[in-house]
Amino acid sequence: METKSDLAGPDRAAVFLMSLGEASAAEVLKHMGPKEVQRIGTAMATLANVSKTQVGEVLDDFIAVVEEQTALGMGSDEYIRSVLTTALGKDKADGVIDRILLGRNSKGLESLKWMDPRAVAEVIRLEHPQIIAIVLSYLDPDHSAAVLSFLPGRIQPDVLMRIATLDGVQPSALMELDDILERQFAGNMNVKSSSVGGVKSAANILNFMDSTNEGEIMDKVRELDESLGQKIQDLMFVFANLVDVDDRGIQSLLREVSTDSLVLALKGADDAVKDKIFRNMSKRAAEMLLDDLEAKGPVRLSEVEVAQKEILGIARRMAESGEIVLGNKGGEQML
Repeated sequence: METKSDLAGPDRAAVFLMSLGEASAAEVLKHMGPKEVQRIGTAMATLANVSKTQVGEVLDDFIAVVEEQTALGMGSDEYIRSVLTTALGKDKADGVIDRILLGRNSKGLESLKWMDPRAVAEVIRLEHPQIIAIVLSYLDPDHSAAVLSFLPGRIQPDVLMRIATLDGVQPSALMELDDILERQFAGNMNVKSSSVGGVKSAANILNFMDSTNEGEIMDKVRELDESLGQKIQDLMFVFANLVDVDDRGIQSLLREVSTDSLVLALKGADDAVKDKIFRNMSKRAAEMLLDDLEAKGPVRLSEVEVAQKEILGIARRMAESGEIVLGNKGGEQML
């Protein structure tokens, strides 16, 4: 039987929504993005043996959080900019703010987030690489990585380099993007200049690609521009960089990761990462994990990479929400 600590964030959200009933749950899901809907939908489909006690705990937690909130609404763009800039600092806030405000006004770009990566690639594959770069910079990194993998191999390095060197989006580029989406979706967008792209964006997209594609693209980028390739590499966060996350962050991450994924991921991890994980678990949990590792036997490298990418995806999501801070060989990285 699961305990409260066994329910990760998506599982707790799934329990809460399922307790509301179909109609109410559907209304809540309407206000979520595609990634959140997918995560919670998967959790709903896989949940089993949830006790009444667990449901009660989830509902109690929800009530406690709501009681701390107010009904005050602030609709001013300038208010949003001021608050987020104060909270995050100008450099980090600019991209977040523009994505929020642009996304709110742009049905065309938002619709891409709900599309299958292959379909998005089909929509943009014949466009100029600069336009493709702008589109991929707007999407979530894992979505962009999947779209990039479906684009012709000959243009992938060029697109990634354009993402890395984007310094905001000029009005003329946005007008061109507007025309593309209008042709594809017969939509009408009200867009504004947005701080998308940059070396971090390129690194984040590569982080979500499989190792083979990632290596091929990076080799080509270094061949074309060695300095830019090194900058991208320095900002990439890989599984080995988990040793740079503080202990509290590792503990928070482990609460969100399934045992099966952790076992697979650690089969291909170096000793430093394993030690970091074991040190942040209870003695009993560490012993059980070690037993599972020894009993697992040989596994395919591809399985290990998938598990590590899954855990890194959870880590990036938690970093974006401020739950943990990721660090890498290039120094501390705030995502």
